[in-house]
Amino acid sequence: MSRDSGLVLTGLSPARRRLALLLPALVAVVAVATLAVLRLTGPDDAARPAAVAELTPGPVLLVPGYGGSVSSLQPLADRLTASGRDATVVPVPDDGTGDLAASAAVLGTAVDEALARTGAESVDVVGYSAGGVVARLWAADGGADQARRVLTLGSPHHGTTVADLAARFLAAECPDACQQMTTRSPLLAELNAGDETPAGPTWVSVWTTLDGTVTPPESAELDGALNLPVQSVCADAEVSHGQLPSDGLVQAIVLAQLAAGPPVELDQADCARLRQG
Repeated sequence: MSRDSGLVLTGLSPARRRLALLLPALVAVVAVATLAVLRLTGPDDAARPAAVAELTPGPVLLVPGYGGSVSSLQPLADRLTASGRDATVVPVPDDGTGDLAASAAVLGTAVDEALARTGAESVDVVGYSAGGVVARLWAADGGADQARRVLTLGSPHHGTTVADLAARFLAAECPDACQQMTTRSPLLAELNAGDETPAGPTWVSVWTTLDGTVTPPESAELDGALNLPVQSVCADAEVSHGQLPSDGLVQAIVLAQLAAGPPVELDQADCARLRQG
């Protein structure tokens, strides 16, 4: 104790002097206890959902887009199966033209069945076109706790002007899902109002700059995701919206992003390798 602090203590009453002497010891005890708790639980353990193990990929569920064509995703499902993954295309109600929330509920049932069938702890979900919005609705409604990775493929996360035109000039031929993919869709506004990529899984968005269905193509970008235009990997790639699930390069990109471990940054240096694989 310094001479100055000793003089200060001398001027205190006995009770206050004892409190002043005990206070540093109390602070030290609290600091040690806090450090021990942080080491045991992690700094944000109470608020953070349990992280899904990146190194243990489970089954893959693929969600079709508007029109609900299971066959459109079968080439990608077959490529995943050939690589050793358990891959299933999920049929969505009303051929994917009805309420996207209803499709999300069907996806939730399919996820539960896949986890029960395989005994896996998590799934990977691939949503093509509107199927990516379905995957996000499912994740936002609690599905994020069951997913290791969510990958969307050419999805209109912020709407498409094609749906705007259909809703304006062909309203009778623009059913629920079409209305929900307009750029001013209340469903998308609510989905994008908070965290676009809820905690739990890691998120990847793959899209093509030549997309004529999701317009502008940048609508496929997601805050918090690894955003990967196909042309950022192979600048000369001529891939349309409809070709995304069947194109060999895109399939190789999807396989790389669904491999064990976190998503991988890909660029022009990976182009030749992915085209060969």
